Amino acid sequence: MTAVQPKPTSVGETFDSLSPATDEVVGTYPVHTAEDVRAAVERARVAAEWWDGLGFAGRADRLRQWKGVITRRLPQLCQVVRDETGKPIADAQLESVLAIEHIAWASKHARKYLGRHRRSAGLLMSNQAATVEYRPLGVVGVIGPWNYPVYTPLGSVTYALAAGNAVVFKPSEYTPGVGKWLVDAFNEVVPEQPVLQLITGFGETGGALVTSGVDKIAFTGSTATGKKIMAAAANTLTPVVIEAGGKDPVLVDADANLDAAADATVWGAFSNSGQTCIGVERVYVHERVHDEFVAKVVEKSQNVRAGSDEDAQYGPVTMPSQLAVIRRHIADALQRGGRAVLGGVDSVGDRYAQPTILVDVPEDSEAVREETFGPTVTIAKVRDMDEAVDKANATTYGLGSTVFSKSRGVELAARLRTGMTSINAPLSFAGIASLPFGGVGDSGYGRIHGPEGLREFARTKAVARQRFTAPITLTSFNRKESTDALVAKLITVMHGKR
Repeated sequence: MTAVQPKPTSVGETFDSLSPATDEVVGTYPVHTAEDVRAAVERARVAAEWWDGLGFAGRADRLRQWKGVITRRLPQLCQVVRDETGKPIADAQLESVLAIEHIAWASKHARKYLGRHRRSAGLLMSNQAATVEYRPLGVVGVIGPWNYPVYTPLGSVTYALAAGNAVVFKPSEYTPGVGKWLVDAFNEVVPEQPVLQLITGFGETGGALVTSGVDKIAFTGSTATGKKIMAAAANTLTPVVIEAGGKDPVLVDADANLDAAADATVWGAFSNSGQTCIGVERVYVHERVHDEFVAKVVEKSQNVRAGSDEDAQYGPVTMPSQLAVIRRHIADALQRGGRAVLGGVDSVGDRYAQPTILVDVPEDSEAVREETFGPTVTIAKVRDMDEAVDKANATTYGLGSTVFSKSRGVELAARLRTGMTSINAPLSFAGIASLPFGGVGDSGYGRIHGPEGLREFARTKAVARQRFTAPITLTSFNRKESTDALVAKLITVMHGKR
């Protein structure tokens, strides 16, 4: 049986990071206390002032150096990811490469999107010069996930750093070694101050970070935990970015490229053992091509297999408790009249879950309504794309989505209540650094990546500078009645037309 991660029982205790494939101990880390966390935040306060003082150019140079270290040692990082998650080296490399692209983009574009910009002062205030700039918040706390321990947390860490903040980073208790590797690499190129610090532990450590006085919290994880973090942060009006779960749909129109759609479905549903917040969990297919599409998905899935060997396409389920969720969702779907055209309840073992494809599953079943976070997918037949959109939107989640259609892709994408949509390709929005990443509803709040991600970790600063004394002074008790009369006439001419 898979061992359960140990829980801390005393102050100063350590915990082991275990390989989910073998239960081998791959590292031992401290359980940082609330006092440890507060001390880290205090150190970060000083570091943040120094880091901000480097300016955009100085920070960009250090981020480029960090990117270089990660790139040159990529095989080493990928091995750490594999040790702690069990995923294939190729998948670890893919997420790391995407993270490197984001470091490159954020370091290059921070000045453009956060630097001082001019704004129009308007006719009444034409003697003023108006500008807006985006100043660092100070210290940002980042709580990262285990499913993509490089790509996902760096989506917050990188953009917060580029915006001029210091960061205190708590990785998941399942992947502390990946977090330590990334922080150590950064500290090699920024040795002067603790601009990026690591804290490790369990939920209590993350909770301490939320209430430690940081200027913002960026969290990636379950919706339930995200709500608890928002509630705790509300006591101090600490703003949050929440990237939570998803129940992401794929829409397949009658004119879609079925081979491409089937391939995207298989990859999106089963890669990383289905442990992907933007992974494919539901597919709605036009009735004219439904049967052919299902056949193609089954065919393409035949050789997809979970395992720890080099030939396996994906690895174990990282969190032991998730295996029961996957098993329950499949069983519920079958009990409600659904059919497994591949896999089934018996496909879920003690460490690995093999691919399961479900059809004829009622829309109110757990497999359709709740996030499975495992290598399963439901495929439903719809009479047209209007029905597909309605069913895709009938969820509390709203993270990612995908549309396959030759003629209506853009139209259908616009109608989906999600933060992101890919058209005729799987999950492509996640690889484009200039696009914001985030959802609506139970999928979270706020954005990372792109210009929006940079500004998420900055405060807006407006400045009005008087260029010359106006002939009409409005903001003075010494103004005359004739001045008020003149202003009334002027505003009527400007804005009083019917």
